[in-house]
Amino acid sequence: MTLATFIAKNALRNKRRAALSILSVAVSLFLLVTLLVALRELTVPPEDIGAALRIVVRNKISIATPLPGRQRAIIEKIKGVEAVSPFSFFGGKYGAEENMTFAQFAMDPHLLTNIFGEAKLPMEQYRAFLADQRACVVGQITADKYKFKIGDRLPLTSSFYPNPIELKIAGIYAGSIDDRNVLFHHKFLEEAENTGGVAGTWWVKARSAEDMPRVLEAINKAFANTSSEVRAETERAFQLSFVSMWGNIKLLVNSICTVVVFTLLLVSASTMSMAIRERFRELAVLKALGFRRHELFAFILAESFGLAGLGALVGVGGAWLLYTQVSISKMTNGIFITFDPTPRIIGLALLVAAGLGIVASIAPSIAVARMSVVNGLKTLD
Repeated sequence: MTLATFIAKNALRNKRRAALSILSVAVSLFLLVTLLVALRELTVPPEDIGAALRIVVRNKISIATPLPGRQRAIIEKIKGVEAVSPFSFFGGKYGAEENMTFAQFAMDPHLLTNIFGEAKLPMEQYRAFLADQRACVVGQITADKYKFKIGDRLPLTSSFYPNPIELKIAGIYAGSIDDRNVLFHHKFLEEAENTGGVAGTWWVKARSAEDMPRVLEAINKAFANTSSEVRAETERAFQLSFVSMWGNIKLLVNSICTVVVFTLLLVSASTMSMAIRERFRELAVLKALGFRRHELFAFILAESFGLAGLGALVGVGGAWLLYTQVSISKMTNGIFITFDPTPRIIGLALLVAAGLGIVASIAPSIAVARMSVVNGLKTLD
């Protein structure tokens, strides 16, 4: 018998306990990876390829306060600006659905491919979208979920505007980081709701990354000390401002992760202590045969590390396989668009498993070190 088979036989001597130990580690690490990935997706929203050149201009007081239409012409004259489109959130509800999984935005349809160039739309569908003021384009995820087809009617009742609207689906786009939204004509929104030409926000595309700082500063200065002061910020900063509204979600999730790891540590340490206590007589025999303390420590550490490693293989590996092979958008009903278990998160989970194996072996190792051969031989199995 080799040392490896000796350690394996000891670790799997009580198969039920070993299986439950491995399963507890696997479930806990699966939960840990899931929480860390969810936290990353919530606090670090994904970006489109073109996001680096997009600027969002909103009212400095509140995003709910609209911006006057005259601002568009002023922004368009700023050096480094390539395109400016109104972008107004409609906040509509579809049918009897209370928790909407897709948002609706009114914009200048002629600038769709310019500002949101990563959204791919067949040319004939884009032409149909431009030709009909009541037309809209729908993201692929939303179209798949609701079985929308070209030519379908899309009635919406808004929480912010008094009049319901009905749109005609002219196209289905894909390729953006969030293929859920519905985009329609801003002119149609103005006429249907009699908004007076205001916009919720302005979405600006800069000509180059070098122009971004200058454009941001120029937009803010252009409307400083006016009745409608604005805050121009990158798309990334705009996304993160919404995340900050949820409060300290990072502290909450990290607290849950800490509790999960601490509970797992207590369970693993208790299991290892119980397993070693049952084998005191055998370890005393090994001592009598000439095995030194550090060799016995190595046996215990290898056993603890092996159980933790098997649990990590099942839990962390299962999480990685699930979240990379399954559509998280369908699984979460559109709540999450991406769910990427990054190498950093996988590495952290594996590091927790390694630390778990080491720490869980400390208490039984100390007990074995204090045990004399005589007292160990007196121990009943």
